[in-house]
Amino acid sequence: MYKAFYGLNDNPFSIAPNPHYMFLSDRHREALAHLTYGLGETGGFVLLTGEVGTGKTTVSRCLLQQIPENTDTAFILNPSLTELELLATLCDELEIKYGENPTLKQLTDLISMYLLNNHKNGRNTVLIIDEAQHLRSEVLEQLRLLTNLETNTKKLLQVILIGQPELQQLLKRQDLRQLAQRITARYHLLPLDKEELALYVQHRLQVAGRHDPLFTRKAIAALHKHSGGIPRLTNLLCERALMAGYGQVKVPIDHKMVNQAAIEVLGDIDVSNDKRWPFVAAAALVLAFGLSFYWFNHTADESNNQTAAVLPQATASVPSATMKDAQPTNVADSVVQQPVQASPAANAEQQILRQAMLQSSSIDNAFAGLFGLWNKQPIIGLSACQAAQQQQLACYQQQGNWHSIMRLNYPAVVYLQDSQANVFYGVIVERQAEQILLQLGEQQFWVNKDWFDRHFSGTFEILWQPDSVLPREIGQTSSLSQVQWLENSLALVNQRPARLLTQFDSELEQQLIAFQRQHGLKPDGIAGNQTLVQLNLYLSQQGPRLSTAEVSR
Repeated sequence: MYKAFYGLNDNPFSIAPNPHYMFLSDRHREALAHLTYGLGETGGFVLLTGEVGTGKTTVSRCLLQQIPENTDTAFILNPSLTELELLATLCDELEIKYGENPTLKQLTDLISMYLLNNHKNGRNTVLIIDEAQHLRSEVLEQLRLLTNLETNTKKLLQVILIGQPELQQLLKRQDLRQLAQRITARYHLLPLDKEELALYVQHRLQVAGRHDPLFTRKAIAALHKHSGGIPRLTNLLCERALMAGYGQVKVPIDHKMVNQAAIEVLGDIDVSNDKRWPFVAAAALVLAFGLSFYWFNHTADESNNQTAAVLPQATASVPSATMKDAQPTNVADSVVQQPVQASPAANAEQQILRQAMLQSSSIDNAFAGLFGLWNKQPIIGLSACQAAQQQQLACYQQQGNWHSIMRLNYPAVVYLQDSQANVFYGVIVERQAEQILLQLGEQQFWVNKDWFDRHFSGTFEILWQPDSVLPREIGQTSSLSQVQWLENSLALVNQRPARLLTQFDSELEQQLIAFQRQHGLKPDGIAGNQTLVQLNLYLSQQGPRLSTAEVSR
């Protein structure tokens, strides 16, 4: 009813997936590139995750538009199925006929025959599963068995799994490790930043017929604050704000209208001025730990006083870099290399570590420790990355190993698993040679590389502070100043003299490709968003580091 008032031809902020309003930010393009790269290799599984409303379906629709014509595609939107139901749905999507009450073997044979015929005729087969976090483990195993059909060079069935972050946790289960090893490309889609959100809003307005700005800069900032950069929430807020502006006969839309829209849509309240709650929460945690610590010491045998003297101590503040003054326990040897007759002190240390692992199942607590190392704090009601953005920091998630983390040299939240595949989270605070100071909750332990490698699941997240605004990409057609910056940056990372360039030459391209391969990036010789972020992580001089004595490059 407000379209004529704003000069619009259509409703620009409908949450229906209208392809005319498709907006690809740098993050969406990067996700699309990862998925396309994964499908273009030898096949297997491709993984796309992201929070609700970040645009995973948008990326998948773009991917479908780019799939070659010689590809048969099956799209499953409701994955809450049994193994038999999944195979039957796959047959329905691929128009494979089967009789009444088929068995699992009959459906498997029909699908295998279809895949072999497709390969013989030069056709590919792709299965896309949305909301894949709802898949049962036995269904995922059935999918893995389907992908066993292969030639010497490729899988005959390629599977794209799209889901919320819980999907990452599901795939870390011990019984799914074979499937996890077959994932050829993975990408976690983060929300839009403030600049991308402004472009997103203006893009939708232009498609709907209005080319003049409609939201003030403060309104865009308020939109980003309340939506966290999630497109679907942004649409809801913009829709309600437009209705408010229409009711008040007011243009442009200001931040007050957006704040009111947030209250109506999200029940949102401004908590930024209440700084007490993080400290109250921290005090409660310290009190709980103190009572537990007192009970442990009170009931322990008094002959083990020497053991108690090396236990980690609680602090009375949000975890920060100064916590290493609390004399963390060194459990590296006692945990990894136990003597035949373990001493009472070693047994006590192991028990404390196991208890800390059991109590570290909250990733929010781990991020609280990471924020403390930056002298920042979490913000109630916001995710860790949203809280980081509010404090001029950026999140960066990566798959890797010990060397990946040590090379970046940043404190990191690490995803860990115990011997029963239970997930827990820790913060790497400091490094000394082949040992790291690992924070679990309010306690810190020195553990060695062997212990870490056995428990690390492969995912870690860091916070960092960008020194400047990054360009979208640097390639053959970029300006000479950007090309020279890229050469200088790679030279610093590789600890070699920088060359004076007159163009983006083949040597720079090879240096860039080598850097991309080293960090698990798409080796396309173009410095896109992920590559530029990775470079800036090395070059940034801001924030804490794991080791100040040496900077890994």
